Amino acid sequence: MGKVRTSAFSVSIDGFAAAPHQSLDNPFGEGGMVLPGWMLKTRMFHKMTGRDGGDTGVDNGFAERSMENIGAWIMGRNMFGPIRGAWPDESWKGWWGPNPPYHTPVYVLTHHARAPIEMEGGTVFQFVTDGIESALKQAREAAKDRDIRIGGGASVVRQYLAAGLLDEMNLALPAVLLGAGESLFAGLDLPALGYATVERVTGENATHVKIVRKAA
Repeated sequence: MGKVRTSAFSVSIDGFAAAPHQSLDNPFGEGGMVLPGWMLKTRMFHKMTGRDGGDTGVDNGFAERSMENIGAWIMGRNMFGPIRGAWPDESWKGWWGPNPPYHTPVYVLTHHARAPIEMEGGTVFQFVTDGIESALKQAREAAKDRDIRIGGGASVVRQYLAAGLLDEMNLALPAVLLGAGESLFAGLDLPALGYATVERVTGENATHVKIVRKAA
């Protein structure tokens, strides 16, 4: 059985995974694009978006490994898009165009049902209305022996941490402060939940920290 993990998840030094006021023009909130800025410079991201070039150093290595051995994704409604409440129609199909970068089943946590969306490249968005454990069960069946990546946003990662369902968390911390936004660790006592830091590596534009859940 593969791991349940969060990888290359960008967090500000003051603990925010997104800035306030997410919108179509500001997927990470107003001013929040400084968070994934380290990844946008990598060769992996350039290749994924059909461009040449990009940095090839430590940050790129973490970006590349974040996409390896994934059999399914789980994400929250906010990561899928800026629309809130009931779906007004079925026109919104994510931020990523006709060929999203996932190429696996993607389970989107939401309170509002919607039919699955089949995209180019093997990505199928499926909408789960009965909680994180149901999404994880479905993702395990789809992933088989590969990993399940919890993509975000912060609320989804917090829920899996609080339930002790996240095996491993790889954070990327660029040297930026947001001051406000969506806190990744609000209300969590990670040591009490069995989590410990096991690795820290300094990249060109972010520090990479690995946190794992210790065996009971």
